[in-house]
Amino acid sequence: MQVHIHKSWENVLEGYFASDAFTTLSNTVRAHYLDKNLVVFPPPKDLFRAFNETPFDAVKVVILGQDPYHGDEQAHGLCFSVPQGIEAPPSLQNIFKEITSDIGRARSSTDLTDWARQGVFLLNAILTVLRKQPASHRDIGWENFTDFVIKTLSDKREHIVFMLWGNFARSKKHLIDTKKHLVLEAPHPSPLSAHRGFFGCKHFSKANAYLKENGIREITW
Repeated sequence: MQVHIHKSWENVLEGYFASDAFTTLSNTVRAHYLDKNLVVFPPPKDLFRAFNETPFDAVKVVILGQDPYHGDEQAHGLCFSVPQGIEAPPSLQNIFKEITSDIGRARSSTDLTDWARQGVFLLNAILTVLRKQPASHRDIGWENFTDFVIKTLSDKREHIVFMLWGNFARSKKHLIDTKKHLVLEAPHPSPLSAHRGFFGCKHFSKANAYLKENGIREITW
């Protein structure tokens, strides 16, 4: 598996890319992409899209998802995002409802690339999935890689807002230095849990307030 990733990320992750763990992961993912009996999402060109749209030094906010959407034409390398023209999945619909409630902004585009280009790092903890098989690439090595990414951001940067939605994302809190960064926690925005505290969490206004306090340009959500 060739890694096509922004130079800023390559510079901070080159040690991990050279590791045996990443070689094993890469070989597994490559074999699945090449297997004619399997369909892997996202398409290979979008595998490291979150990293390419949001350079390391540009990260202001991290939103952590679990793994990509497993339906056709949905996953394109940014967590919670789907390409424009694809119906918003329920979790994304609830994110938009909270944005409207929180800051009064109505959003129509399901493609969150504009967030990524403003510094919102839309990272899935697991970067690939098999078609119609949620969490099918759990425990093949992606989690170790993305844990390293999160800890590297925490260690080498400051004043980042980490939005951790749901128990899986919240389990990553130990990787983050809460003295240097703002960690916002809430239930997952899925219909199963959004009413337990995601709605009303006001993470979007809280993130912008923190960025503004630290002299960082706010996000246009």
